[in-house]
Amino acid sequence: MKRKVIAITDGDLLAKKAVEEIARTIGGRFISSSAGNPTPLSGDKLIEMIKRTPYDPVVVLLDDRGDHGVGQGEAALVRLANDSDIELLGVVAVASNISDAKGTPVDFSITNEGKVYEGPVDKNGNPVEEKYLIGDTVSVLPELDVPVIVGTGDTGKMSGKDAGEEGAPITLKAVEAILNHVKELKGD
Repeated sequence: MKRKVIAITDGDLLAKKAVEEIARTIGGRFISSSAGNPTPLSGDKLIEMIKRTPYDPVVVLLDDRGDHGVGQGEAALVRLANDSDIELLGVVAVASNISDAKGTPVDFSITNEGKVYEGPVDKNGNPVEEKYLIGDTVSVLPELDVPVIVGTGDTGKMSGKDAGEEGAPITLKAVEAILNHVKELKGD
């Protein structure tokens, strides 16, 4: 049976605290050692840890620390997406202020007001009139078979609107949107 995974393209301490709360809220598991800036685990090590978790969904953080090209977080994301034992349910694509990034299209975004927006947002979670969400760990996403990509601003931040101690409501809504998308696909 495939392990169900949601990836979030961030990794700093505030993101870690936020995602710990989100995993509790959704009844999932969080691989806390995936947090780091950049991601400290290889794709293989991450998959090994995912397979040892007692139940799904498993939430992981993946971060490139702004590195151009395919950094550690993106390399791990590619490995997850291509592993036959992993079902990548979706990705929360986190916007950043990196310049000269290719970016990624998103299926939709969750703004810093918690609203669904049919385009990308910026690091603060504000809607933008761009074609792609710009982030430092998202450029490989267009090449991967990911069922749904949800854009957000900076995990655990967005001027306090996504604070971990408040349950990270914006990122939580993005994760719940991925879970709901999976249910719709399966006809549940």
